[in-house]
Amino acid sequence: MDTLLKDTVKPTLIENVTYDELDIGSSAGFIRTVTRNDIAIFAALSGDVNPAHLDEEYAAASMFNGVVAHGMLTAGFISTILGTMLPGPGAIYLSQSLRFCCPVKPGDRITVTVTVTAKDDEKKRVTLDCRCLNQDGTDVVVGTALVIAPVERIVRQRPDLPELQVLHHERHQALPRQSHTVTA
Repeated sequence: MDTLLKDTVKPTLIENVTYDELDIGSSAGFIRTVTRNDIAIFAALSGDVNPAHLDEEYAAASMFNGVVAHGMLTAGFISTILGTMLPGPGAIYLSQSLRFCCPVKPGDRITVTVTVTAKDDEKKRVTLDCRCLNQDGTDVVVGTALVIAPVERIVRQRPDLPELQVLHHERHQALPRQSHTVTA
């Protein structure tokens, strides 16, 4: 199977590749630009409010010289492929090893790919090389995933996801500082 590289992940259907259809070297991927809203939404969902991800002033003074995305946000893009493209619907994620090689900053354009490297015919397990590269071709996340691949064809309508709105509260963050300057 040739590499499938999509600029966005918005087809109307999701369709799997069955275990028998997978070959060593089969791969799929997509490209995603990471935004500040992605980072804020991930922080809200995960509860990881490390200031390296959310506080511009703090992050500017850090070793990263600015806000960086959560490593697991970027790694989560791998799950997009495994669950919707290769193998796709019906795949069961068993394990994932990851190495975070380089920080991802807002505006970075990340190319995410997975490639089949091994198959276990008895257990229908598939090992995949996972790679996320930035716009410069630099590895940002690399690893290996192990999944149970589906044995039957599954084609489903892609569910509509809710629209999300991120409300930043900078206006409210200034209130505690202002309250200290009020005198009676």
